[in-house]
Amino acid sequence: MHDLPPRPLASEDDKFHEECGVFGVWNAKDAAALTALGLHALQHRGQEAAGIVSLDEGGIFHAHKGLGLVGDNFSDAKVMAGLPGRAAVGHNRYATTGETALRNVQPLYADFAFGGLAVAHNGNLTNAHTLRRSLVSRGCLFQSTTDSEVFIHLIAISLYSTVVDRLIDALKQVQGAYSLVALHNGALIGARDPLGVRPLVLGRMGGAEAAPGWVLASETCALEIVGAEFVRDIDPGEIIVIDDSGVHSIKPFGRHQSRFCIFEYIYFARPDSIVEGTPVYETRKRIGAELARESAVPADLVVPVPDSGVPAAMGYAAEAGIPFELGIIRNHYVGRTFIEPTDQIRHLGVKLKHSANRAMLAGRRVVLVDDSIVRGTTSRKIVEMVRAAGATEVHMRISSPPTTHSCYYGIDTPERGKLMAARHSVEEMAAIIGVDSLAFISLDGLYRALGRQRRDPARPDFCDACFTGDYAIPLTDQQDNRERQLSLLQATQ
Repeated sequence: MHDLPPRPLASEDDKFHEECGVFGVWNAKDAAALTALGLHALQHRGQEAAGIVSLDEGGIFHAHKGLGLVGDNFSDAKVMAGLPGRAAVGHNRYATTGETALRNVQPLYADFAFGGLAVAHNGNLTNAHTLRRSLVSRGCLFQSTTDSEVFIHLIAISLYSTVVDRLIDALKQVQGAYSLVALHNGALIGARDPLGVRPLVLGRMGGAEAAPGWVLASETCALEIVGAEFVRDIDPGEIIVIDDSGVHSIKPFGRHQSRFCIFEYIYFARPDSIVEGTPVYETRKRIGAELARESAVPADLVVPVPDSGVPAAMGYAAEAGIPFELGIIRNHYVGRTFIEPTDQIRHLGVKLKHSANRAMLAGRRVVLVDDSIVRGTTSRKIVEMVRAAGATEVHMRISSPPTTHSCYYGIDTPERGKLMAARHSVEEMAAIIGVDSLAFISLDGLYRALGRQRRDPARPDFCDACFTGDYAIPLTDQQDNRERQLSLLQATQ
């Protein structure tokens, strides 16, 4: 077990965070090692913990989990030797539910009458607490505080006979966003929620002369690192069962309009991934170009806030005809700080990650391009740093619309009252951050950059609730909590 590095100071941690990444392998030599490589590629989706469960050829499961990065947990030869077999599933965690503790690290494993089952889940269940109370009242004993354990107990109490039917039974009871991979003695299983909010892809390994190996992963970049060929995205509401006879598709939920998370294109997915058939890097450049068409301003330089703002800034610069320069340099080797977090250090904390390239900025009118503004704390400090380096004007352009609502579908976001755009107008935000001007891409412009049109705002092509408050999946736990609080308040009056 490794000690978990402390979460960044609030001034440094002003981004949304994906909950996790999932990866699964079937019929491949050294499956656990391939899974570790896949998790390395998906490290951007979760940095709090990592776990792998493998299945050996005798039908025995082996597990290793730890707090920290993939490399912290799966670089030891002895650890990898303890994960034998030709099948494995793995998970990177960034917690949106449950405390940071080893008991919450996935994949979750349980022994059932039909054998062992390991489950790794990306997303968030919006009725997990409601289901948990019901399950506890029936005698279920929870071993973790993560919402993902609900799957285990729903499978356990199901009256169906096969693993797949039990899983379908469980999935029909949950609400929320999920992509999951599961491993049992006979198959590797992948599943995606009916609206397809979270991503999941299928890959193939091996030549035509041998029985192929198969891979399930959150993103295509994880296929590349293990030499797997991309086959296709798992469809919304689809269950994939991979066994020795091949790949089988089940669609038990009927047809629904897809509501894929639009923020995957803006920030979450790795730039070299292809998401829902669309290259992320090129998409981010198109978003930047659309942003320039909507809100260009006379300037000498376009400067990205690294690293997530780089492709959008490139697109903005090309469309606006303004030179692109790295006016801010990011330190990629920031680990835990040995300095006590005094008020002064908190104020300087952003400089641990970013420093101004003074030679580029002095005497220039600068357009800063970033992917989002959450609390606004980092944006303000970066602007101060750029001005201190001698910039004569600082304009900020954001490659997403204003973030006005919290996410309940697997993204770690502040409560709405802490979102800057929920409390202030764009003009007020500009004054607080200290820029000469501030502009966000419009929601229509974002859709145009993605090759879509918002023909009917009531039926969007994506989940864009963080911008609109249009939650496509019921927020059962939120409503239940409000009702319980109101009941308690009435009882005390």
